[in-house]
Amino acid sequence: MGKLDGKRIAFLVAPEGIEQVELTEPWKAVEEAGGTPELISTESGEVQAFNHLDKADTFPVDRTAEESDASDYDGLVLPGGVANPDFLRMDESAVGFVRAFFEQSKPVGAICHAPWTLVEADVLRGRTITSWPSLRTDIRNAGGTWVDEEVVVDEGLVTSRNPDDLPAFCAKIVEEFCEGEHEAQSRSVGAEAS
Repeated sequence: MGKLDGKRIAFLVAPEGIEQVELTEPWKAVEEAGGTPELISTESGEVQAFNHLDKADTFPVDRTAEESDASDYDGLVLPGGVANPDFLRMDESAVGFVRAFFEQSKPVGAICHAPWTLVEADVLRGRTITSWPSLRTDIRNAGGTWVDEEVVVDEGLVTSRNPDDLPAFCAKIVEEFCEGEHEAQSRSVGAEAS
């Protein structure tokens, strides 16, 4: 019996620019724990992953962000890659899908450049997170506290810096997905707070 039996975990990615190992390693960790990962993107068809700047494998999309509802999932993973979160943050359906996980107090994992999408979703106020170092100023400007650590957990939000942190990141996301929803936070999420 796996820790995540019966749990559906959404993996949200853009049509291209995903750092492949940041998709495949957390995906494998969710499957090995008994969970069911589903690939969600802004477009149907296939997504193109990369190994840094070189094209890697393609992966079939299960459904689009527009067709997806956060309430159908027990957690969310946002892989990195420089272009991936930059595409996602320009897509209203993707940003809304991400924001809904925070509104529902569901666990979210974001690695490397992925917190750019969290900046756009306006869900970092009062949170402590880590990321690829170049996002530091964006995270601070979005009201978050940036730290340089292998893995940071803040009320169900798991963040890591880069592919070297994947073992710690994968272990923590499985742990958080296992725990499930967190107590409703006192802080508001998104634009409704203003």
